[in-house]
Amino acid sequence: MRLTDCYNFHDFRRMAKRRLPGPIFDYIDGAADDEVTYRRNTAAFEACDLVPNVLRGVADIDMSVTVMGQKLAMPVYCSPTALQRLFHHQGERAVAAAAAKYGTMFGVSSLGTISLEEARQISDGPQVYQFYFHKDRGLNHEMMARAKTAGVQAMMLTVDSITGGNRERDKRTGFAIPFKLNIAGMMQFAIKPSWGIDWMTHEAFRLPQLENHVKMDGGALSISRYFTEMLDPSMSWNDVAEMVQAWGGQFCLKGIMSVEDAKRAVEIGCTGIVLSNHGGRQLDGSRSAFDQLAEIVDAVGDRIDVMMDGGVQRGTHVLKALSLGAKAVGLGRYYLFPLAAAGQPGVERALETMRTEIERDMKLMGCTSVNQLTRHNLRFRS
Repeated sequence: MRLTDCYNFHDFRRMAKRRLPGPIFDYIDGAADDEVTYRRNTAAFEACDLVPNVLRGVADIDMSVTVMGQKLAMPVYCSPTALQRLFHHQGERAVAAAAAKYGTMFGVSSLGTISLEEARQISDGPQVYQFYFHKDRGLNHEMMARAKTAGVQAMMLTVDSITGGNRERDKRTGFAIPFKLNIAGMMQFAIKPSWGIDWMTHEAFRLPQLENHVKMDGGALSISRYFTEMLDPSMSWNDVAEMVQAWGGQFCLKGIMSVEDAKRAVEIGCTGIVLSNHGGRQLDGSRSAFDQLAEIVDAVGDRIDVMMDGGVQRGTHVLKALSLGAKAVGLGRYYLFPLAAAGQPGVERALETMRTEIERDMKLMGCTSVNQLTRHNLRFRS
């Protein structure tokens, strides 16, 4: 299978599955418990129909949006995700370069595998830094200061991961960082030698944002223990309010799912929220972000930038979210599978595919700009 044979999310997923050892593919593809929420995230879009208008003169399309003070050339962005160089040796470098080429936002994670400073050198376009709230308050402030020095415009605090989700696919293979595979997991690596060659012939795996706290040689702290030992489950709204004040700029909470929490985010001075269930990887059985979108936009959409992610696989999914009031839509697995399959060319092909779909679909909807997408264009199945 070649990259030129990939036309949609499912093609990229199949290509990634052929290249990656099973444990790594399952780390990307898997979710919590019975993976019900993971499946619902995409299924939610299927209960919503588009109602197009015609004869509107759609020769020229403007799909740009402004979110958290940053102008994006297209209404989707690459959500920050962890461990990207585990999937392909280019990792975040590929994503940063591809996002810059397509004029959209991307982000580096606290568990990113290149430094946020290097990412900033690759792209001076829209960027966020995604971080977790640690028990060590000094580390939290150190991260914010480092991001500000690097020139990052927006902070994105993930608030739905005070403990790791129950990802049973990883348990079955023994997947962990550092690697502690069981026999079944090791066999999967043995039958995909090209990944191992790629892994061994490139620079050592690092977590630059946390390398003084999480070591890859097993001598300090593993990724699984990172969530249980370093992150602070006592995090409160007061703690976050202090961080918002200290940052003094664009500040976003990722993982908001209730109207009550959305209102609190506004009250403490946040400028953005991302409706997200972490791709179904945390609390299985939770609502999809798309299903929650309308009521949260109605409650706070005039006071804060509302974004969403989860299950987005098509341009029509993006149009449905924008029609409900989302300012922009985050992509996760949508770009991770092509990254794993082919590095930067894969991410670029995925973003080009999405850009083309959005442009085509806007024309078919009779819209020349994003602000023409409204709920009048939607009908929900009962």
